[in-house]
Amino acid sequence: MSRYILVHGAWEGAWSWENVIPILEKQGHRVEVIELPGSFSNMKPIHEVTLDSYVQLVTEQIKSSSENVVLVGHSLGGVVISQVAEQLSDRIEKLVFVTAFLIENGATALGAMQSDADGQMLPNIMFSDDQTYGKVPEDVWREVAFHDAEESDVDAALSRTSVKQATEPFLAELNLTPERFGSVPKSYIKTSIDRVLSPALQDRMIQSWDVEDVVTLKSGHFPALSIPTQLAKAIMKLSEVVDAI
Repeated sequence: MSRYILVHGAWEGAWSWENVIPILEKQGHRVEVIELPGSFSNMKPIHEVTLDSYVQLVTEQIKSSSENVVLVGHSLGGVVISQVAEQLSDRIEKLVFVTAFLIENGATALGAMQSDADGQMLPNIMFSDDQTYGKVPEDVWREVAFHDAEESDVDAALSRTSVKQATEPFLAELNLTPERFGSVPKSYIKTSIDRVLSPALQDRMIQSWDVEDVVTLKSGHFPALSIPTQLAKAIMKLSEVVDAI
């Protein structure tokens, strides 16, 4: 059985994984979920919400037990698990990127989004005057992020996505080396009808590093919301724990 640590993305929270957790736990796995600073249940002042603060929280969680982990990151969580792996490469069995940023050394999440001609989220973010945070209008969540999810699930998610997302984690340059981050096994879960990070961008990011396995799901950007059972199966398959559900 595996120890999973699940890391959510921007404007999200631990709630993002609530439909996936019981499926993994039913198979006997240990599941720990991070509530990143600035998220719905871990509110912080904008200036305290940084990539470093994200990384520190995840590294502390990993070190809370002697057991190594399968580290799973969704969306912006990809930059978090990447930088954590650079620091703790010997404690991670595998990295699983769920339609997540998998970018090169020195690159930024914002740069990846700016390069995505088909991405529909970035042009619709409402940034503060000082550019320190952004918010996403409800209609954009519905049409761009949650377009393939059930209405009841969308309504529940919308009640928790009105937080201000600090921009610093999107602007922070990753510091990754082939010797550390590059040595950690990586898998990618691609989403084929994603409007936030387009399939074309996902394909380019997959080519950035040595990715062992890719699973493609017919889902928008939030498979944990729209198809949690299929996502849980994919996570277990890619972490080489293929118990039947």
